Amino acid sequence: MPEPERPLDSAGFAKAAYEAALGREFPTDVFTAPQLRWAVIGCGVIANQMADSLALAGRRIEGVANRHAEKARAFAAAHGVPRVYQTFEELYADPDIDAIYITTPHNTHIGFLRGALAAGKHVLCEKSITLNSEELDEARELARANHVVLMDATTILHMPLYQELLSRARAGEFGRMNLAQLNFGSYKPYDPATRFYNPNLAGGAMLDIGVYALSLARLFMDQAPDEVVSLANRCETGVDVTSGIVARNPQGQMAVLSLSLHSKQPKRAVLSFDRCYVEVMEYPRADRAVITWTKDGRREEVRAGEEAYALCYEMADLERAAAGDEAAAGLIDVAADVMDLMTRLRREWGVTYPEEL
Repeated sequence: MPEPERPLDSAGFAKAAYEAALGREFPTDVFTAPQLRWAVIGCGVIANQMADSLALAGRRIEGVANRHAEKARAFAAAHGVPRVYQTFEELYADPDIDAIYITTPHNTHIGFLRGALAAGKHVLCEKSITLNSEELDEARELARANHVVLMDATTILHMPLYQELLSRARAGEFGRMNLAQLNFGSYKPYDPATRFYNPNLAGGAMLDIGVYALSLARLFMDQAPDEVVSLANRCETGVDVTSGIVARNPQGQMAVLSLSLHSKQPKRAVLSFDRCYVEVMEYPRADRAVITWTKDGRREEVRAGEEAYALCYEMADLERAAAGDEAAAGLIDVAADVMDLMTRLRREWGVTYPEEL
């Protein structure tokens, strides 16, 4: 029997996945490290998704801080959060909080990263983790100096499906990875005041959706690309809305990406190896891939993890890194390579935010 048709929008995907998981037993292999006490900064869509996701695991967020106190109180009431902080500094100073999840707009991240990391808190930060490479370098140095974990919350880095595929690829089963082709197109009605198109809110396709495509390509490349050619269209506000990117690393592995913020495209990734190609639809939170083997055309379905627990996987990886898991801790290196590419491309396109002037 065919699977039911999925919603077109990402929020619809997340809601449908969450509702499908309600009432089911939470997997025992997600949270495997000692549990940390979490607080969240920001009360938007992603923070609510995280609170709902944690509830599936029988866990909760312990504290919340937000620029608008009434939103923080409403969030706490909705999700059973026991602590509402009057200021961000109060949160940073709380000895009963171990880790902070930052869910605010891109251009506010570095300020919160500075406060949280300097206070000795582990930090999971939503994509795009910073505006540029310089900010990420600063945040990583702060994390090192204060002996805490900094982790990028881009879902690509944490979904079990990609860890399963990477394990098989690194074992040599697929042969050499030669080409990654990735599409990501959203339709966001043009409104210069929204976060998608407003440079004062770090708008543009690159930081909002390009981070997913670049992260997936980088995961399966042996080394970061050192050659990049691209074209981009900017809208009236100066941010990027459509782009085509070709990147190549020293090993000759290539990635070809198309991004659009004003035209819907399938979120489709194809990873081409010597012996097969791997196709992933809706790849940001995917739990399913199809391998087509070159020799005989055989198709193999691979399933790992579950979309409903995407945000739990992020928190679980940070907890593992805090407990000493080197593989989880090393995910920030992939994020740094991606940030280097995004920074380079934006500067080539002339997309600059007020904070960077």
